[in-house]
Parts: sequence; structure tokens; C-alpha cells
Amino acid sequence: MSDILTQLAEVLEQRKSAAPDSSYVAKLYDKGLDAILKKVGEEATETVMAAKDGDKEQIVYETADLWFHTLVMLAQQGLGPDDVLNELARRFGLSGLEEKANRGK
Repeated sequence: MSDILTQLAEVLEQRKSAAPDSSYVAKLYDKGLDAILKKVGEEATETVMAAKDGDKEQIVYETADLWFHTLVMLAQQGLGPDDVLNELARRFGLSGLEEKANRGK
């Protein structure tokens, strides 16, 4: 399933050089980091609200929006899904308490 993340990351990278009026993502890139972060915040809030409502279909829909806009943010920062997946792999098998304690070092 990470193939879709890789494919999406490739498209997001291509949109960096596209004209702002050619795509939604190109327009976001043109507006800059603050606009991208605003969308991430909006989508995070909508995801929380969907979860509070308990509507599984809406939770999935809003989480997809959140993940999408987070991937746009990562790409804008020169990062991609593999960076996050590698960090998750690094943490795998660590207890949450152990991982959190290691952050302070």
C-alpha cells in the first residue's frame, strides 16, 4: 500500500515546477508554507471532528485529506513519505515511553 504514497509523492514533486493555475497543489506551493500549514491544520481539525462524530466513512475521508496535505507539506520541505516511514520503522518495537525518553538525549 505504500506504493500509492510513493506515486503521490512523485506527482507532488512534479507539481513544484507547475504553473500555479495548473493545479491545486501547484497553487498551494505558490502560496507558500503558511498556506500549506493552514490546510494541514484545517484538515487535522476536520479529522478530529469526524472522529468525535463516530462516522467511519467521514473519518476515512478526512484522514485522507489530512494525509494528502501532510504529504504536500513534506514535499515542500524536501521530504517524502519514506522519511516518515523510516522513522516509524525505527520506532517499531520501542515502547512509547522508551521512545519519548530517547528524544531528550
